[in-house]
Amino acid sequence: MITLYHCAAARSFRPLWTLEELGLPYELKMLPFPPRVFAKEYLGINPLGTIPLLLDGETRMTESAGIAQYLVSRYGPTPLAVGVDEPDYGAFINWLHFGEATLTFPQTLVLRYTQLEPEERRSPQVATDYAKWFFGRLRAVEAATAKSETLCADRFTAADISVGYALLLAQRIGLSRDFGPAVAAYWQRLQARDGFRRAVEAENLASDQQNVARRF
Repeated sequence: MITLYHCAAARSFRPLWTLEELGLPYELKMLPFPPRVFAKEYLGINPLGTIPLLLDGETRMTESAGIAQYLVSRYGPTPLAVGVDEPDYGAFINWLHFGEATLTFPQTLVLRYTQLEPEERRSPQVATDYAKWFFGRLRAVEAATAKSETLCADRFTAADISVGYALLLAQRIGLSRDFGPAVAAYWQRLQARDGFRRAVEAENLASDQQNVARRF
């Protein structure tokens, strides 16, 4: 049984969404955000104190985009993966990691300096600067989705899950109101997917059953 440690609306939503799209059985363990502060016992399982943590037999993984790539590769064949023999393989890998490394990184600083830091350490200037960084990078998604309903290979893939989570985080921290028209339409399409909806339902159900409140 795959086990996923998850915080509501955090990066671990990428592997959760991937698991639901694949229809794989898994155990979802909810943690308060950030777990290194509010669930210190978790450090005994993951010394980094970060989420996600995916356990699959002897496999332990902590990188959300990497977990998505692992799942669609390990449990394929699936259209969620793009094969090395397909023309868009390079674009697939690039978008998969663009979602985390390029889009999510600046958003974490917006979140930190608007919500997570104590009032005296919050910085509107830092938040504004990194929001501008995020939107500058989001132009690539606007250009891609203006021409196609998905990012690559003419189908929904794990790359859309990776970038889609960045759009979910943008919505949660108040940046989605400034999406361009193509990104806004793309985000609506992603939210309409059954896999996305099942992931949200699984998150909400597990939060209620395990009595873990969401932080943001």
